[in-house]
Amino acid sequence: MKRIAIDPRPDWQATAERYGFRFHSVHGEPYWDESAYYAFSLSQIERDIEAPTRELHQMAMSLVEEIVASEELLTKLAIPRHYWNWIAESWRHRQPHLYGRMDLVYDGVGPAKLYELNYDTPTSIYEAAFFQWIWLEEQQRRGVLDAALDQYNQLQELLILGFATIGKYLRRPFYFAAVRGSLEDQGTIEYLRDCAVQAGVHGELIAIEDIGLSRRGSFTDLHDKVIGSLFKLYPLEHLFTDDYGPHLPRSGLQLIEPPWKAVLSNKGIMPLLWQRYRGHPNLLPAYFDEQPGDALPAGWVRKPLFSREGANVHIALPSGEHVRSPGRYTQCPVIRQAFHPLPRFAGGYPLIGSWVVGDTPAGMGMREDATLITRDTSRFVPHVIE
Repeated sequence: MKRIAIDPRPDWQATAERYGFRFHSVHGEPYWDESAYYAFSLSQIERDIEAPTRELHQMAMSLVEEIVASEELLTKLAIPRHYWNWIAESWRHRQPHLYGRMDLVYDGVGPAKLYELNYDTPTSIYEAAFFQWIWLEEQQRRGVLDAALDQYNQLQELLILGFATIGKYLRRPFYFAAVRGSLEDQGTIEYLRDCAVQAGVHGELIAIEDIGLSRRGSFTDLHDKVIGSLFKLYPLEHLFTDDYGPHLPRSGLQLIEPPWKAVLSNKGIMPLLWQRYRGHPNLLPAYFDEQPGDALPAGWVRKPLFSREGANVHIALPSGEHVRSPGRYTQCPVIRQAFHPLPRFAGGYPLIGSWVVGDTPAGMGMREDATLITRDTSRFVPHVIE
């Protein structure tokens, strides 16, 4: 695993705009960063990233049945009681799911360690599936990179196949929704909608703010047409607390991702994985915060169950130093996880986002942050397989 400096394409911003990548920069600073790339060997990808991703996904899926049937575990995950039966029913019917991302720390030598699962509204899919592949093809075509280089990236092909599979089970009409004012979220659902169209599954775009509720309790579009299925780039835990949230279980609305994903896209899954698979080489010791602190070795990371983009993370380093990030998740239950540092490279601290489409490992994307906490200000850096 190496970080290799490279000159950015002189027209990379124009290229991004041409492909609809309108969130390539944030507050005037590049979010997409092609001033370097990470290089891996094929064995590192297959042995240390792809194989553990497959196993960790299977381990997480093996817990769902137990969790949705347990009031104690659903309470530990801070999921409101009103939604328990709805979540359990969605699992019993095996409502289809599309994708998820697990965050792995890996230094090129030791086994990758799982930081957390992002299995409800994972972001950076456009960058990982599409734009980093465009970067590789263009740099090869221009003679900057060797034509023999490859990339761990089957994401787009598997997303199209995934939509073709779940399309058979979707209630019509089908919509894609995200927050109106988010360039990133809007760009992401436009890309995923395009993948669906390539699979023969057609859906319309709607802002999450424009979804209404009929007198019969059905969710509707701006023309009062009942929505059958909704791909929502909007967290389930936010839906639970929205004014319309209590109507979800009886609305007949089918969601992608399905309600049962609420038990996996929750930091509480980490202590549950550790309880079931204690000592697994790809897991870090993790506990719910009310458990004794001395269960962890020196150094720990405190995370709210529902925090996103590194918000409200508190790291206690083995040296006694503390690192904290701000955020709005101040009233949320937390877990503690053993501290395992991200590797340090010239550009900062890289985190691997390893993707699963359906139940298949599909590719990866890398984000760098200047700190040990990967936040919403991190940069996306492409990778290659040598």
